[in-house]
Amino acid sequence: MVSFMQLLAIRTQIFKPGDDLVSIVVKSLRTHDIALEDHDILAISSKVVASTEGRIVLLSEISPSEAARELADRYSLEPEFAELVLRESEKIYGGVHKSILTLKDGILSVNAGVDNKNAPIGYAALWPLDPQSRAHEIRQEIKQRTGKSIGVVIVDSQVVPLRMGTRGLALAVSGFQPIEDCRGEEDLFQKTLVITRRSIADDLASAAHLLMGETDEQTPITLIRDAPVTFTEVTNEEDMKISPEECVYMRSFHS
Repeated sequence: MVSFMQLLAIRTQIFKPGDDLVSIVVKSLRTHDIALEDHDILAISSKVVASTEGRIVLLSEISPSEAARELADRYSLEPEFAELVLRESEKIYGGVHKSILTLKDGILSVNAGVDNKNAPIGYAALWPLDPQSRAHEIRQEIKQRTGKSIGVVIVDSQVVPLRMGTRGLALAVSGFQPIEDCRGEEDLFQKTLVITRRSIADDLASAAHLLMGETDEQTPITLIRDAPVTFTEVTNEEDMKISPEECVYMRSFHS
């Protein structure tokens, strides 16, 4: 049996605060003569979601605290940028040049999602205010406008320990199950799997992230077709998270 999946990068206009995200997505698909089908998945960059929400901050309007100035000096950041990281973080663990390891919305992330890449000069972009709710809203709006039942994944970039470079992170998912629980199933040699769970959402986010790029591609939308996922009307973002006590990295570093 041969399995295949299609991914199509969609070029769009530059998104601005107040733009109707779904209208631009639908218009961009039509411009490229792409018709949505039931059970397609749209991967959408978190940056464009944040942009339309107005989560783009003018750094000159930020007054850095003394703590932010110390953090900025330690990690070679602008004090205003460091202040945003402090405001957005639940916890700060440490860092390296230009990067601070933080906890944000229960996710280990660099700079709490604050990023000046692909934001206007002098500005920084934050994560969307409520990515999960926004993913649900986008999916429902697309169904209302096109009649198609699809999945949505909001994609950001992340780094992982001791691996160079960025990869995709599923910040939020709607319309399909983000995790496949393989526990209790057998492998090729009839051994029962004990702990294995597949992060389907992050796999798709990484595939989409490859086409979205990180520089001036201007393709913040990726259409994913024939993905091997289970579609559902109910999605819980907590399914994608693991507690610090169960996380091999967090538990090891704090033991």
